[in-house]
Amino acid sequence: MIAGNLHSILEKLPSGVQLVAVSKFHPVEQIREAYAAGQRVFAESRPQELAAKVPQMPADVQWHFIGHLQTNKLKLVLPYVSLVQSVDSIHLLEAINNWALTNGRVVDVLLELHLGAEETKQGFTEDEILDIATAEKNYFSQDFAKNQFSSANATPTHVPLKGVRIRGLMGMATNTEDMSVVERDFERIEALFRKVQAMGLPDFTELSIGMSGDWPLAVRHGATMVRIGTGIFGPRV
Repeated sequence: MIAGNLHSILEKLPSGVQLVAVSKFHPVEQIREAYAAGQRVFAESRPQELAAKVPQMPADVQWHFIGHLQTNKLKLVLPYVSLVQSVDSIHLLEAINNWALTNGRVVDVLLELHLGAEETKQGFTEDEILDIATAEKNYFSQDFAKNQFSSANATPTHVPLKGVRIRGLMGMATNTEDMSVVERDFERIEALFRKVQAMGLPDFTELSIGMSGDWPLAVRHGATMVRIGTGIFGPRV
């Protein structure tokens, strides 16, 4: 079943859109079945579950983290993942940066936009994301000018996140069966994504939106990654 589900999705998924198999709460046996069918990118949302599954899977698996990440759990996640999709606060962004610098790493991250109406959802506002992008752009621009022209007066106004590479945005649409609401949410995050891209932030290329029930709509609104769990593995037991 898992192999058939994977192949069915991949047949419909446009080239250039990465399928992230959301394996959270599913046993390693099912993940191995997806791996045997060719899937290599998996996503987990709990640090302990991720840390337990990593050694049970082949080394060429790419792990993404998509859950709320507490700063005291970084050591259970950052050594193993190729991407943290769910950076939802300045505090977490700075903590990841500090961990990366201490450990000689550069960690790829997505900034999570708070899209849905639920007050409990984590994430940045659009203005906060624009502020981060502006600060990073200003630093890179000033650093480039300083390196090119050796200007003694070129003083950066922003401490760079040298241990973090901001690769794009992640968002979840409102939890509703009304696809018009979902589409408005996707339109909103796509517009923000394009606005940040236009600012020229280095490496800002990824838009992670869309899940099992709405991924075709997400693809129409610029998704470069879709996060599919139930559509591959079936309902959680």
